[in-house]
Amino acid sequence: QVQLVESGGGLVQPGGSLRLSCATSGFTFSYYAMKWYRQAPGKERELVAFITTGGGSTNYADSVKGRFTISRDNAKKTVYLQMNSLKPEDTAVYYCNAHLNVYSSYWGQGTQVTVSS
Repeated sequence: QVQLVESGGGLVQPGGSLRLSCATSGFTFSYYAMKWYRQAPGKERELVAFITTGGGSTNYADSVKGRFTISRDNAKKTVYLQMNSLKPEDTAVYYCNAHLNVYSSYWGQGTQVTVSS
């Protein structure tokens, strides 16, 4: 059974940091590119960060470049999102996604991140 379980969300003040984790099981993690998406209330889900299977290449949305860092540990089957210098506009539900192709793409249940003073 495929599982992706996000954790690490919460309430943080502007300028603060959070580290999200997405622990996976039930599929060959090292075969899958991993992505973090977010969805704010009333907005479409947007791609925040992407990392290739081996971790050698990453890409970020312009809105988080220089503040967020995606990484992965293939031995632990886990992907991370380090979020620094958080802003109120980063408030959203954050989802991890494992993507092999259009027929094999899995989602976690999401974790809430709220940036507010």
